[in-house]
Amino acid sequence: MFDVKLIPEFPQEIIATDEVGRGPLGGPVVVGAVRLFIQDAESLKALLKFLRTKGINDSKKLTPLDRIKVLKKMGIPELAFRDRGELLIKGLQISFITWDMDQDIIDQENILAASLRGMKEACLHLSKAKKNQTTVLIDGHMKLRWDNKLSPWNEIPIVKGDSKSLLIGLASIIAKEKRDAYMREMHELYPQYGFNAHFGYPTAKHRSAIQEFGPCPIHRKSFKGVKEFVRA
Repeated sequence: MFDVKLIPEFPQEIIATDEVGRGPLGGPVVVGAVRLFIQDAESLKALLKFLRTKGINDSKKLTPLDRIKVLKKMGIPELAFRDRGELLIKGLQISFITWDMDQDIIDQENILAASLRGMKEACLHLSKAKKNQTTVLIDGHMKLRWDNKLSPWNEIPIVKGDSKSLLIGLASIIAKEKRDAYMREMHELYPQYGFNAHFGYPTAKHRSAIQEFGPCPIHRKSFKGVKEFVRA
């Protein structure tokens, strides 16, 4: 199992993090992170086996109905709009958190910087272990940014980690549920854009709506497809 091979030793705090929403023209990028403290490799293997049997996968590969089914199989209550919480799975306490980086932060910092800062903030708010006793699994190819300081954690970037790591996959599902619920709420405020259908991604209908109505407050005004229609 991919996750087990990456853990240097036990006991160990493990945090897995992923983000959703880097590609849309509107709305926040939402980070999901899960944290657990594992005493031995066998406990982690049992948890991962359980997650695999319940259908945990990259949230982008699951339909909204699939995600709901997966969460129900795991006995997890609806996650929409929940910023943080605790899950008890196979006798293990798992903490989770979501962290939103809104369109203003994205426009100020750029999408990559906002995503990495969101991941770092989420992990900092979850971590409880002593120094050198934490492994952070990060979806992507980059470690977190520490402004020339050394990371307090053993950081392991994993390209396509949401497909390779079940723990990152769980973080991905939690983040996706939170972001989709937010975008459905935004549809009630700005129905002309159809956020409940495309969730801010650059579909032809979304681009056409921006061209017709101009950007709304949750659009990313630094993104191509939006900035051309920002009125001075």
